Amino acid sequence: MSRIHPTVVGRSNIEEEEEQQLPTSTGASVWTVWKKSSMAFHGTDGFSIYDGKGKLAFRVENYSRKHKCFAGELLLMDGAGKAIMALKPQILSMHDRWSGFRFEDGAETSTKSHVFSMRRRSILQGCDEAEVFMETAKGGPAVPDFRTEGCFRRRNCKILNEDGREVARMGRKKANKSITLGDDVFSLVVQPNTDVELVMAFLVIMDRIC
Repeated sequence: MSRIHPTVVGRSNIEEEEEQQLPTSTGASVWTVWKKSSMAFHGTDGFSIYDGKGKLAFRVENYSRKHKCFAGELLLMDGAGKAIMALKPQILSMHDRWSGFRFEDGAETSTKSHVFSMRRRSILQGCDEAEVFMETAKGGPAVPDFRTEGCFRRRNCKILNEDGREVARMGRKKANKSITLGDDVFSLVVQPNTDVELVMAFLVIMDRIC
């Protein structure tokens, strides 16, 4: 059976596997996303996200696949289960707007600060692209700070900043040169100087709205 993520073995083996994934630039980090709760209970849903050495780095556990209006808050956690961000849907939003809140000290009962809002670019249900507005004090017309391009459902998608520069890219994961894994396992490349936690939050919301 093919590995979902790289095991901690010799450096040459890790490099060989990463060469089969998306193209990377110097300093970019490579992640493996498994659309499965690490709890592995029947009927649960979530994400397990592994770093380049096969260590569980982020997860979202046991949330319902009910309609977004009834889904409630999702928690993005680190690999140890420490809460990092709370993701909340806006009820009855035509653009499927969600908001992201960061825990100030990582504890679920701590103070949360609003970090961003994310929504589909179009009210049409077939729209696969989204845009992100960061919580800032800047005035003027609302211009997205990030936007997605491509099709998330097909695992062929990238995230661009307001200057159009690519900050992250998702793509199908290959077990080897001839075998591509299913849609529930895919690769994520995050460029240097990018907030990885933000990218993981965007990914979870994209799964709900795209």
